[in-house]
Amino acid sequence: MPETGVERNLSPTSSNSFLKKEDWWAVLIGGALLAICFTAVSTQLPATGEATELTSPLKSWLSKPGGWNASPVQSIFPTEKPSHLLGIFGVFIISVLSFGHAVKVLDNQGGKFLLAFPVIFLLATLAYVMAAQSVVKYYSLSYALWALVAGLLISNTIGTPAFLKPAVRTELYIKTGLVILGAEVLFSKLLALGVPGIFVAWVVTPTVLISTFWFGQKILRISSPTLNMVISADMSVCGVSAAIATAAACKAKKEELTAAIGLSLIFTVVMMVVLPAIIKATGMSPILGGAWMGGTIDATGAVAAAGAILGDEALTVATTIKMIQNVLIGVVAFAVAVYWVRYQESNPTDNQPGLSEIWKRFPKFVLGFLGASIVFSIIYSYLPQGEELVGAMISGSTKTLRGWFFCLAFVSIGLDTNFKQLSQQFSGGKPLVLYIVGQSLNLCLTLFMAWLMFEKVFPEAASTLMNK
Repeated sequence: MPETGVERNLSPTSSNSFLKKEDWWAVLIGGALLAICFTAVSTQLPATGEATELTSPLKSWLSKPGGWNASPVQSIFPTEKPSHLLGIFGVFIISVLSFGHAVKVLDNQGGKFLLAFPVIFLLATLAYVMAAQSVVKYYSLSYALWALVAGLLISNTIGTPAFLKPAVRTELYIKTGLVILGAEVLFSKLLALGVPGIFVAWVVTPTVLISTFWFGQKILRISSPTLNMVISADMSVCGVSAAIATAAACKAKKEELTAAIGLSLIFTVVMMVVLPAIIKATGMSPILGGAWMGGTIDATGAVAAAGAILGDEALTVATTIKMIQNVLIGVVAFAVAVYWVRYQESNPTDNQPGLSEIWKRFPKFVLGFLGASIVFSIIYSYLPQGEELVGAMISGSTKTLRGWFFCLAFVSIGLDTNFKQLSQQFSGGKPLVLYIVGQSLNLCLTLFMAWLMFEKVFPEAASTLMNK
């Protein structure tokens, strides 16, 4: 008797088995690295239980290129500091072992991955070096932009060599990085801003997302709902992270995801320069300005850079608002999966798809992100020296790994993107109009909500956060 779809799904060797899913490998790798890094810091706790300043013993083994002025060699071999070469090599070894094993199990291309990955890693290293140059750093041209450009130059000139394809693993890299990011989203910090922070991040964001998607479908009549949704989520929630999760939930095309990410990177660079200038010129308070930037600038790193321009108050409020917003990655991914299964892809004459189809569509790596957030929030709040343990782990190891994995993902996006194919997504200029209109709405609503919450209803709310 012919094998049915259900029987194939139940087969232990089918492509639907646990270890044949990229999302679960992202959870396994990210979770394992978090556990190792936390255990390493835990070994530094004094036997007496007395409070002490903790550092990660892995810090010197995990690093990225540093700043430089005239010679890029200084980025790897600074004149008055230890070399970064050992730390970069450490990240390379961890990446090869982790992702190489995953690729071997996923599609039996482990050997080909090992040959190609050094080139991908070298391009990521060059992106970090370029972003670390003092003038470039001043203008906040991040590693993500350089990594994307490096990949695009290759793919759109000589073409991406076939031998590199097994290591071009955009989603595996970035999903693993997002699981690790979960450890940085700590609920105690998020709740410190209380109701006003939640209103700015959790009321405005879904309002903008729904409004922008409606505008794209009903007014602009964008032919691809998936492109519309990915751009709307990227712009309204938190940039690339939300775009990846949403693209997985609605099964967007690779070119559509790339288009959304490209728009996001361009506007992020513009906004992180323009918004601080506007805030200063208008005499806006640092707290209001920080809340405004935290709710509108896409990337967390860009939010921190823009907030730092205005001082510590703006930096603290901006990054906290962005972290509150980051929690919505999982919520939005689930909501999009439900909406797409029940309304976008179902036939009104057929039975409505059940929970099993929604679960199948839901991006599983989001569970790793949420799990890491919950576990390390508990550790941070309730374990002795929990704050120091988590802080040392993040600053000394996991933040570095997360950055590298994101950088590898951006290189992969560039290598996997052809301008001729990408130009089709911008036909008629509708995606650009969608982004500009949506971001304009986002800027206006976020500013109004931040003003209402932080200056009228809860004027003392930010003081609690600043005193922590």
